Amino acid sequence: MAIDIHWIRDDASLAEHCAAWQQLAYVALDTEFMRVDTFYPIAGLLQVGDGQRAFLIDPLLIKDWQPLAALLENPALVKVVHACSEDLEVLLRLTGSLPVPLFDTQLAAAYLNLGFSMGYSRLVHEVLGIELPKGETRSDWLQRPLSDTQISYAAEDAVHLAEVYVQLAPKLSEQKHVWVLADGAELVANLRREVDPYEVYRDAKLAWKLSRAQLAVLRELCAWREREARLRDQPRNRVIREHSLWPLARTQPDNLVALARIEDMHPKTVRQDGEFLLELIQKAAATAPDQWPAPVPEPLPMEASGLLKSLKAIGQREAERLGMAGELMLRKKTLEALLKSGFPNGPYRLPDGLRGWRRELMGQALLDCLASPLPAEAGEPS
Repeated sequence: MAIDIHWIRDDASLAEHCAAWQQLAYVALDTEFMRVDTFYPIAGLLQVGDGQRAFLIDPLLIKDWQPLAALLENPALVKVVHACSEDLEVLLRLTGSLPVPLFDTQLAAAYLNLGFSMGYSRLVHEVLGIELPKGETRSDWLQRPLSDTQISYAAEDAVHLAEVYVQLAPKLSEQKHVWVLADGAELVANLRREVDPYEVYRDAKLAWKLSRAQLAVLRELCAWREREARLRDQPRNRVIREHSLWPLARTQPDNLVALARIEDMHPKTVRQDGEFLLELIQKAAATAPDQWPAPVPEPLPMEASGLLKSLKAIGQREAERLGMAGELMLRKKTLEALLKSGFPNGPYRLPDGLRGWRRELMGQALLDCLASPLPAEAGEPS
């Protein structure tokens, strides 16, 4: 069946359509973008589905995004997306706003135990019985005119996303529907939390192996890399490669020859930023001891593997009871943060990453598990 496609190529048309969409119960949203040589995604196309038609918005021609921003912020209008983390970045960059409430069909499928982290094509086939074409995800969405294949692909996404929502939403219990929206709100909140460049070093590879004095250098290097990536609109690894950060902080070269010998150091980085990096390292190395960062926690030892399995089992049991995908319950990163708060002898503290219904449902059970004797298999590798 041919899809009813409507193009939106000017501000007046966008405002008119947004006013009409404001009266609906939901809209399906998707984006196509390019992100090869840039830090920020470049929007190539926005798709909106209202349940019957596909609306294709050309972001290269729109100047006034306020009507769409108002639509995204309307609390009475559900915004339907699928695996939306990068779509959210595109919308935020274009409109300055993020969609609330947010219904992610990938999450809904997991709450209904259809599968975890399901790709869009697979979900459409599972729910609608439709086999989507392989797609145009790697094509150039900034070219004009777009090809007929690209247009068809984009329109199908918008139409079928709405159809998937219509099928999935009624199957969710009231409780699960609330949880899907809560997880959507968490996705939005995470994107609103501006990453502090001076906190990035905590996640750098092998940071735990560095002394506090060396961490002071790593902190400055990571902060500079983060700021420059945003300023230059380049991927972080174009500014300085990830694998160069740890040896830079550990060895602290004081000349360009030594800098060039650092593992994975790109010659262009040495040419373009070498002198600055040497000065940055020198200043950071002179940081007063009372300004050094706290040590980065070491990875959990093998002895913790038994406890980790016991904690994960709590989430699996709840998932089975509720008929949900087990991976939805407790992220490994969350459980590791919990263990690191007190391993091996406690006391343990629930991490900030365990929020909302998960904290209410499983928080006390996790603490009770840690208060009981160490499982017999705790010393065995998992």
